[in-house]
Parts: sequence; C-alpha cells; structure tokens
Amino acid sequence: MTAVAEPGRRTVRVGRVSWVVHRRELVVVGALVAVVVEVGAFALTQGEYRIPLDKLLAAFTGTGSESVLRIVLEWRLPRVVIAVVGGIALGLSGAIFQSITRNPLGSPDIIGFNSGAFTGALIVTLVVGGNYAATVSGALIGGLATALVVYLLAWSRGVQGFRLIVIGIAISAVLNAFNDYLQLRADLNAAIAAASWSMGSLADLGWQDVVPMTIAVAVLVPLLALMSRRLGMLEFGDDIASALGIPVERTRLLLLVIGVALTATVTAVAGPIIFVALAAPQLARRLTKSAGITLVPSAAMGAALLLVSDVVAQRIIAPAALPVGAVTVTLGGIYLIALLITQAGKR
Repeated sequence: MTAVAEPGRRTVRVGRVSWVVHRRELVVVGALVAVVVEVGAFALTQGEYRIPLDKLLAAFTGTGSESVLRIVLEWRLPRVVIAVVGGIALGLSGAIFQSITRNPLGSPDIIGFNSGAFTGALIVTLVVGGNYAATVSGALIGGLATALVVYLLAWSRGVQGFRLIVIGIAISAVLNAFNDYLQLRADLNAAIAAASWSMGSLADLGWQDVVPMTIAVAVLVPLLALMSRRLGMLEFGDDIASALGIPVERTRLLLLVIGVALTATVTAVAGPIIFVALAAPQLARRLTKSAGITLVPSAAMGAALLLVSDVVAQRIIAPAALPVGAVTVTLGGIYLIALLITQAGKR
C-alpha cells in the first residue's frame, strides 16, 4: 500500500487499485458523523422520560434496568437507526438523480419517483392488503413503473436532464391526485393512517422495520459504489462520457434503478419524505467545495438532515409530535425558493 500526497488530497494505492481521498471531504464527513452521534445521543436521552448519560451507556452494555433497556433499545433506538439509514439512502438517491440530470432540481421527490413509490405502497396497503414485504414490493414496483414512464416520455434520441425533470413533475402531479383519490375511497381508519403516513413519519417503527430496510440499503450501496466512476463521468455530459467508453444510456438506466430502489425502500417504511434527497447532495457539495456531486458526503449529509429533522419534529410542539415530513417539507420549501433565486441570479 502506498500513498501519494498532493495539495488538498491524497492518492492511496493498493496493488493495482487506487483512489483519491480529499482532505476537505474527510473533514466534512467527520463533522457530519459527529453531528449524527450528538443528535442521536440527544434523541435517545430526551423525551417524556429523560435518561441520564450514564444510564444510556449502561443500556448499551446490557447492565441497565429493564425499563431503561426497553425505552432505549426497543422504543427510541430503532427510530434513530431508521433516520440515519433512511437519510443515507435518500442522500445517495438524490446524488444519483442530480448527477444523471446534471441539475440541482433533479431529485426523486421533484421528479415524481417518491410519489410513484408511495402509490405502489398505498395500493398494496389500502386495496390489496399485505405485510411489510408486500408493501416494499409495491413501493419498488410503483417507483420503477413511474421511472419507466418518465424515462420513456423523456426519450428523444437520448434522455436530457431538463426534459426528465419537467415530465417527472407532471407525472408527480397526476400521481399525487390519484393518491388523494385512493385515500378518500378508503376506510376511515385506514385513510387516517395513510394520511399520516403520506406526510412521512418515523413514529411507531421498530426493529421489524429496521432490519429489512438496512439489509436493502446494504445491498444497494455496494452496487452504487461499483457504478460511482461511471456516475462521475456522466456529469461531464453524454458526449464526453461516451468518448471515455461509458455506455451512457445503459449506465443511466442502471443508476436510475438503484436510485429508485433506495427511494422506494425508505418510502415503504416511512412514507414519502421530501427535501432530504433534494438538499443533501447540494449542501454537501457546497461544504466540500467539490466540482461535482460526491456520494459519501451526500450520504452523511442525508443522515444528519433526516435525524435532525426528526428530533425537531418530536420536540417542536412537545408533548405532541409532528410527522418528520412536516418539518422536511417546510425546510424543503425554503430551500427550493433559495435555490431558484440562486439559479436565476446566475443567469
């Protein structure tokens, strides 16, 4: 193993394999991980029943009281883990779509893939009825079907990023109307539950939700890592990527499937959560000052954003709690306005 130092970065080589480590990215990722740890510890200790730090540590070592073990390990920890894993998935999904479209508005919640995944999950839950596996399958099928429709409608001798976004917004509007129709036609109790879920909520989730979600993300992340070089090449444009030997349309389609799968995995568990996939890659890019979208900082930023948003949702009107989506949609609206103003200023 050898390391070659250059200003601001370090190239690490192991045999024939090499990769570049940017020091600023390491600092940013380290800071975001610290935020996740601090906020996660706060979420585990604060609430209706406050737990001192020493009792929290005792719970993790298995020496705490039965009541503390139940509160920390069975009630609070699953929610924190889902926020972190879900944030990673959404951050990576946003990075994929913004790289594919080469547009900061290119995220699954803007393009409509979130809505498609929610439609699939809603049909399974309200119409067919089913367990967790069926709901995840419905979300995945709904997201992929939406992606296929948007992709085909956007096709014109290839897929252009702006065209993909505009068509995605139109499809999203149709799907949102259909989702409202399904909820209006459903049983009252089911409709109330679906309405809460449609805002995006991490409440009442347990280890039975954490395990399959984490497994799905753990499978998808290595697949994305294998495609990361091609993803970076797409940001230079189709012509340059093709000249470098990248099969552009096949690569774009494979990345689209991975991005939709990441989004659908989160949607099936927590409902459609907007803003995180939209903002995480761009905020990470600004902090790292990188030329393009970077995957690891985007994932870390996504985890921090979703966890912080969930803690705010739990505390802002305590003892009552808001769905996390109510917080992210507010932040998302502010961010979107700021982004549009910035883009208009550049023109």
